[in-house]
Amino acid sequence: MSTAVAQTWYMTQRQLMVFARQPAYAIITLIQPVIWLFLFGSLFKNVVELGGFGTTSYLDYLVPGVVVMSALSSNMWAGMGTLEEIQRGTLNRFLTTPASRAALMNGNVVNNGLITALQSVVIVLLGLAGGADCPGGVGGVAVLVLASVLLGTVFGALSNALGMLVRERESIIGINTFLLLPLTFLSSAFMAPSRMPDWIRHIADFNPLDWAMVAGRSAMSAHPDWGDVLGRTGALLALAVAAVWLSIRTFRSYQRSV
Repeated sequence: MSTAVAQTWYMTQRQLMVFARQPAYAIITLIQPVIWLFLFGSLFKNVVELGGFGTTSYLDYLVPGVVVMSALSSNMWAGMGTLEEIQRGTLNRFLTTPASRAALMNGNVVNNGLITALQSVVIVLLGLAGGADCPGGVGGVAVLVLASVLLGTVFGALSNALGMLVRERESIIGINTFLLLPLTFLSSAFMAPSRMPDWIRHIADFNPLDWAMVAGRSAMSAHPDWGDVLGRTGALLALAVAAVWLSIRTFRSYQRSV
């Protein structure tokens, strides 16, 4: 186990070096969250007057939603990196070494988790600078970041598995594009659950994206519902473990085919 962990960290460092050499990428990934945060925040700022948001500031409500949406959108593309390594032959060369297969598969998942955590903290800080409030303090932000990382792990691992299965860029792009907006709008990202149509609210109860939002929002509020926080965070953890297991199984299937 210690060897697998060490090798996973080695593969993660390899991915982090790529990220560190492209600082412009870190800035580009924040452009869309900033648009969501301040453009949507200004456009819909009066919607809180309808009630049900648990706050008088729409920006307070929106910040956790943007953090979680960013985690989803960035991690859904993990499979593209896996596919690129397959096409370059890099992955097949690693298969000739005694490296842990779990490490080969999960290095970019851990890398994306670290980047997601950093991105989440930056978005929260931007929200606070824009006038958002966080009564839950540092602990509430930590729960939001954890929920975002777990959500990112779920979709990063599933994206890896998808890359192994389809091995075509167009398929990954098509599937991700198809899923992103439905997952976002069938959640409480922009609208309070009490203001949603009943059918959307019921679907949101089974949406992992919404689980992360509910956990983060509750933890950041003045009076957190720790039952909600622990229940949804636990569900995300279980789903993340299952997704990582599936990605490793898919990788072993790929290994047998080469």
